[in-house]
Amino acid sequence: MNGPTAARLSLPGERALLVVGDVVTDVVARHAEPLAAHTDTAALIAVRPGGAGANVACWAARYGARVRLLARVGADSAEWHRGALLTAGVTPVLRIDDELPTAVVIALVDAAAERTLVTDSGAALRLGPADWDDALLDDGTGHVHLSGYLFFSAPGRELAALVTKAAHARDLPVSVDPASAGFLRRLGVARFLDSVSGTDLLLPNEAEAALLTGRPEPADAAAELSARCGGGTVVVTLGAAGAVAAERGRTTARCPGVPARAVDTTGAGDAFAGGLLAARLSGADLPTALAAGCRAGAEAVAAVGGRPESG
Repeated sequence: MNGPTAARLSLPGERALLVVGDVVTDVVARHAEPLAAHTDTAALIAVRPGGAGANVACWAARYGARVRLLARVGADSAEWHRGALLTAGVTPVLRIDDELPTAVVIALVDAAAERTLVTDSGAALRLGPADWDDALLDDGTGHVHLSGYLFFSAPGRELAALVTKAAHARDLPVSVDPASAGFLRRLGVARFLDSVSGTDLLLPNEAEAALLTGRPEPADAAAELSARCGGGTVVVTLGAAGAVAAERGRTTARCPGVPARAVDTTGAGDAFAGGLLAARLSGADLPTALAAGCRAGAEAVAAVGGRPESG
């Protein structure tokens, strides 16, 4: 497959990306026929390392960034996940939970490559302030990315607030991917928007943006969210149709999608975020970064699972 590879050399003084989020064991079941009740449905099933935060980290590394990831995993699979992250070019900072297992997501992927997720958040729900260390912002960190799943637990919200405050004290930008329309509904739109009010870059997909604003048109939703975030940048991903961005309360950039033969859409938004953030860290302007994100998303949907293929 064409595209950047995870293997790379870090340059002296290069700005790094810190991702704070989730590591998940993904069970991906691709079924060509509709799910049938009370009987078997044939499927191709694969177990892959995943998690929104970890996926973003791996895609950013693939697209040229130096990346560290803070996450919480169960002792049951910590070494497997650590090895997968290292292979992808990510420096893992994993807090080991001896009581709860690593989060598991079952992704049911239909013939159109669309997925339905069944989630057991496990140890990821306990990532919190006690897992934080201000030293994680040292060593040339230039950007902090927070997985939206942090905001769906009390310890996660406390950690997100702590990390955002620490990053902004160092004049570091912070981005958030809302992560899940279903979890957003459960948490409440107003509560989520209050939690991300100081975010420099918000990365919802089309459904999440519509939920957060009540506006079905993505460009309108992006502009409204930008205004609500104090003029920060909002990028709404549109799947195969690309992405639209707003800054200071108005639409400023669009990017068409990159054609791809979709096999599995799991992690496509994470790939977009990773590609975009890597481009921004390298000094790219917003339209160029959107294009990098669209390329990463197209690469992601052509493979099974939410991470880049190795090699």
